[in-house]
Amino acid sequence: MDLIDRKYRILQAIIDDYILTALPVGSRTISRKYEQKLSSATIRNEMSDLEELGYLDSPHTSAGRVPSNKAYRLYVDQMLQPLPLSVEETEFINRCFDRRIHQVDDLSMRIAKALSSMTHYTSAVMTRSPRNEQVLSHLQLVPVADRRVLLVLVTQSGTVKQSVLELGSPVAPDELYAVSRILSSQLEGLRLSELPDALMRLSGSGTDVHEIVRAMAEQQPAESQSDIVALAIGGRSNLLSFPEYADVDKAKALLSVLETREKIVSLLDHHGEMEISVRIGPETGLEETRDCSIVTASYRLSDGRVNTIGLIGPTRMQYGKVLSVLSQVGRSLGTILDEHDEHE
Repeated sequence: MDLIDRKYRILQAIIDDYILTALPVGSRTISRKYEQKLSSATIRNEMSDLEELGYLDSPHTSAGRVPSNKAYRLYVDQMLQPLPLSVEETEFINRCFDRRIHQVDDLSMRIAKALSSMTHYTSAVMTRSPRNEQVLSHLQLVPVADRRVLLVLVTQSGTVKQSVLELGSPVAPDELYAVSRILSSQLEGLRLSELPDALMRLSGSGTDVHEIVRAMAEQQPAESQSDIVALAIGGRSNLLSFPEYADVDKAKALLSVLETREKIVSLLDHHGEMEISVRIGPETGLEETRDCSIVTASYRLSDGRVNTIGLIGPTRMQYGKVLSVLSQVGRSLGTILDEHDEHE
């Protein structure tokens, strides 16, 4: 029998058992449930070697072993097989999607709640839209002072963007209303990145409203840099049901992360090109989540938006199940959002 293969089998058995029970795993458990042909003494020796290699840790209160973050990394990279979903689970996911959906944010919240209910982990759905790729639906000019006008841009996705224009002379409210209607009709359907050039062309066309148009054109470049991020969270308190968070201070620290939008976004963001990302323990990048793992699935829609769905759980997460769920939900969510875009 190949020694390395034997160590791998024993390590996989320990990880599988610990994921299910959250209890340290001893040699007798491995011998009884997984490796009946090996003696407990042989298994103890192999476990001792695995601990020296950094794959197992020894809790002070138990003779058993628990997997280390290094073990989980090996497990995900080389041992893991996605677990097929049951018919009931697949049907549950399919029921979450409604072709009649009118708001992407509503669908994202529905998916986040469904994921947290199905897996008992904390779930998040993030939609990142390049601001300058948003498509204009209409605009409105609102007087705020004699020579100051509030410009309100509304995109087809429902995003509202506001800025203040400084004019050389006062403009009557009725005139602003008329200008708003004219510009809305001429600029509707353009991406925000296209507005500066379109406005400059209009400002040189001899129109009576050229001063307002020129002020709008000068305002746009500084306003179109950052992305727009929509976020939906489900099951923030789910993780508190796991024994890993029985410690009150640890639980409070974790909840503080799950209540902070910026930290959730940082957990969902990853800078690689992988559609599926698994980050374990310290790989999450936050001290408060060093005992957690996060699995995300990302995909890009035709309009430039990037959707990321993620599940946050303890490091003994059921990775095979999570990968299957996220893959299925990601495919379905991408299909629904694309259909939604086609009917805009």
